Amino acid sequence: QLQLVESGGGLVQPGGSLRLSCTASGAILTNYTLGWFRQAPGKEREGVSCISTSGAITDLLAGRFAISRDNGKNTVYLQMNSLKPEDTAIYYCAARTATTIGRMCLRGAVDYWGQGTQVTVST
Repeated sequence: QLQLVESGGGLVQPGGSLRLSCTASGAILTNYTLGWFRQAPGKEREGVSCISTSGAITDLLAGRFAISRDNGKNTVYLQMNSLKPEDTAIYYCAARTATTIGRMCLRGAVDYWGQGTQVTVST
């Protein structure tokens, strides 16, 4: 059973940066499409960025965030730059086999979720 654990969230000032990590156990991530989602208070969960097994990426936030994966470390990352107060949310990593990055990020096609890590952007 694949388990995902996020880390790296916290409080940051507007304009700052954070790097989230999501490390897997119970399975090797090589064959999984991976993604980051977020859920702000009072809003639905939404896709942020997804990465395929071959490294193709979909980015729904116009380039401020960058997803990457290190299969050797069984980890997926989300580098977040130029953070804004509206980026405040719980960030979740996600995984699924045999899906496209579009289907994952836009339709929420996910089999496994992490527990989430809080990101707060505030002065």
